[in-house]
Amino acid sequence: MNCATFYFYPDLNKFLPPFRRNTPLSNTFEGRVSIKDMIESIGVPHTEIETIVVNDCSEDFSYIVRDGDLIHVYPPFTTIDVSPLKPLRPPLPANPQFVLDTHLGQLATYLRMLGFDTLYRNDFPDDELAQISSTEQRILLTRDRGLLKRGIVTYGHYIRETNPQLQVVEVLRHYHLFQAVNSGQRCVRCNGIISPIDKEAVGDRLHAKTLMYYDEFYTCDSCDRIYWKGSHYEQMQQFIERVMREA
Repeated sequence: MNCATFYFYPDLNKFLPPFRRNTPLSNTFEGRVSIKDMIESIGVPHTEIETIVVNDCSEDFSYIVRDGDLIHVYPPFTTIDVSPLKPLRPPLPANPQFVLDTHLGQLATYLRMLGFDTLYRNDFPDDELAQISSTEQRILLTRDRGLLKRGIVTYGHYIRETNPQLQVVEVLRHYHLFQAVNSGQRCVRCNGIISPIDKEAVGDRLHAKTLMYYDEFYTCDSCDRIYWKGSHYEQMQQFIERVMREA
């Protein structure tokens, strides 16, 4: 029987049983096993890993584990004194896009509010979520670690927080997106693009008081929802200000 020893660093310990956290893990195995498969069998999704160091050398997910290996596994944005580092996945696209699982509806609304291209349905099956993430190079956000272990998923993040307002801050911090916030660009209902529209073009669809007090209107190019800068807009701005203070 072969044996390899794993060291998981800070945040990754959350995926391990309490009695296995923050301690070297000896894992026995037989035959040829990739390091990716072994790490995920221990409990850590591959999407949560940034760097793998085996016997002081950087390795990628294709590495075949050997008897006696000392394996250090690191989360994103950890400074490692090993060169050169082997990338575990292609760099993220310049303008990250998201797809969210069915339990993250409010987070989807917040991300759209902040201007991020965010796909969401409350009936997305797991197979479709994984396929969309793969084919469209979207970051899959979920609280289902099993979904992140699917081989076709390249970019993904397990959401730690349970409060949606804290969740959106978590996503912005994790992907360094505070500077990319561009509110008022996306429909919070369907993710379509919002564009200005003449008041006269929507006058027959609005209450008389709305037409009396407001002159600037916007419409979604997908679902045709109308927006204007009323009390809902002020509440949205207050929310955005609270989020940005966390940068």
